Amino acid sequence: MAKYETMLVTNAALDEEASAALVGKFKSLIEANGTIDSVDEWGKKRLAYPINDQTEGVYTVIKFTSNPDFPAELDRVYKITEGVLRSIIIAEEE
Repeated sequence: MAKYETMLVTNAALDEEASAALVGKFKSLIEANGTIDSVDEWGKKRLAYPINDQTEGVYTVIKFTSNPDFPAELDRVYKITEGVLRSIIIAEEE
């Protein structure tokens, strides 16, 4: 098991329920394949440059522990999910 941190930027045009449901989907996916250590919701922030004609995004940081092969699957799901503007997954050093 290894520790990871993922930052997720979702579309700010989504209402709060849809945004929470989108983040909840990823939380449940992570819990099914590991354990969530912490969730930090940064809220709506202005983007440094427009992404898909959006100037704002909702930032969420999730720290989790999982098997080393899971982050690749999580990244794949991020890329095919509507409403995700950007994401990154980082392995934390021990």
